[in-house]
Amino acid sequence: MTSQTAPTGNAPTADQIRRAPKVLLHDHLDGGLRPGTVVDLARETGYADLPETDPDKLGIWFQEAADSGSLERYLETFRHTVGVLQTKEALIRVARECAEDLAEDGVVYAEVRYAPEQHLDRGLSLEEVVEAVNEGFRQGERLARENGHRIRVGALLTAMRHAARSLEIAELANRYRDSGVVGFDIAGAEAGYPPTRHLDAFEYLKRENNHFTIHAGEAFGLPSIWQALQWCGADRLGHGVRIIDDIEVREDGSVKLGRLASYVRDKRIPLELCPSSNLQTGAAPSYAEHPIGLLRRLHFRATVNTDNRLMSHTTMSREFEHLVEAFGYTLDDIQWFSVNAMKSAFIPFDERLAMINDVIKPGYAELKSEWLFRQTASTSGSGGSEA
Repeated sequence: MTSQTAPTGNAPTADQIRRAPKVLLHDHLDGGLRPGTVVDLARETGYADLPETDPDKLGIWFQEAADSGSLERYLETFRHTVGVLQTKEALIRVARECAEDLAEDGVVYAEVRYAPEQHLDRGLSLEEVVEAVNEGFRQGERLARENGHRIRVGALLTAMRHAARSLEIAELANRYRDSGVVGFDIAGAEAGYPPTRHLDAFEYLKRENNHFTIHAGEAFGLPSIWQALQWCGADRLGHGVRIIDDIEVREDGSVKLGRLASYVRDKRIPLELCPSSNLQTGAAPSYAEHPIGLLRRLHFRATVNTDNRLMSHTTMSREFEHLVEAFGYTLDDIQWFSVNAMKSAFIPFDERLAMINDVIKPGYAELKSEWLFRQTASTSGSGGSEA
């Protein structure tokens, strides 16, 4: 019996990557605005500090400002996006467009995070922020469906590491856990703000049997990862790319894992890896040298994510295009990353399983079968003899 799968090493096209059902776990709402929307909202809300008012020039400015190699400089760009997201209407619009943009890019499930405490400058309450974003996501899901795409979006509520509202935000996430919010996160500069500062929030969420991820192992190293896991009990690691510091690749090509890296792999702790963002913040020098290649080879629970689509000028499809070019990945590899991400999502097990079996695997099977029809079309009429 001959194999009915696509030939090994058959690189997917950009169109196939876009159409492939993808899963996104690490995407910031305030890092994914359309440049034109930033300009519109600045005009509507009276925000006067934009460095550019032409959408094309503004998009370039965001990318160049984020290309500094410094996480701190990278985070400065959010002053402008957060600045225009201080009204209910602005939050609804941006959440709606987020869902539409992801669906257009072939994302079928996404967890999008934002910090409610950063959207209170014009009098909104924390609850009003959450309800506005949820309303926008639902609108976006409906519009995507009308345009022939399917997506499900869950919200992650983020607390800022340098602030003191993490328990309050954790309680907020728990109140809305059956109304569109699927989990909790902390974010912001790692250095000087360890996750252990927010232990009361994590202990509360564990008592409530709720889910949380922690930004760790991006700009800071193994101690941040260790604290996030062993002190705080994180379900996933936001980035986690610095786990590579606990992996030794010897001259003969053999690999030795340190105890923390072994723990992360053995416990199947998901890594929310964001290649383009990591290049911008200096966590990796190039796509070809990004730790994701080794982590995938060693079968860590690696996932691919966008982090901030505006600042990195990226999409999920673009992230995979870079990885295909760097590592020769095929549709099988992209499916592997997508299934990993869906297994690691913060929705109930039966719903994750249905997404994998009824949406993701059939979608990749259809894409991988296309080479058969291309082969038939290219050989039809050639007069070749039957086997």
